[in-house]
Amino acid sequence: MITLRPIDEVIDFITSFPAPEEVLTYHPSQALQERVEFLVEKKKESTLSEEEIKELENFLLIEHIMRMAKKRAKKQLSL
Repeated sequence: MITLRPIDEVIDFITSFPAPEEVLTYHPSQALQERVEFLVEKKKESTLSEEEIKELENFLLIEHIMRMAKKRAKKQLSL
């Protein structure tokens, strides 16, 4: 059985070649949001493992990419 990581849902969304409208309305699942919140709390407590540090860094990078994609999608729709 293959277990998907929470970040896989974002990768799946990006690789589905969404329309600009879909990019603007995209929101991560509750499970993904909860995972990020969990990692942020662990970071505050300084109890993140090396793997969790990398996972959180990846989330932050993906979040930045999605913000830029939404900005670009908004621009495309306003042309």
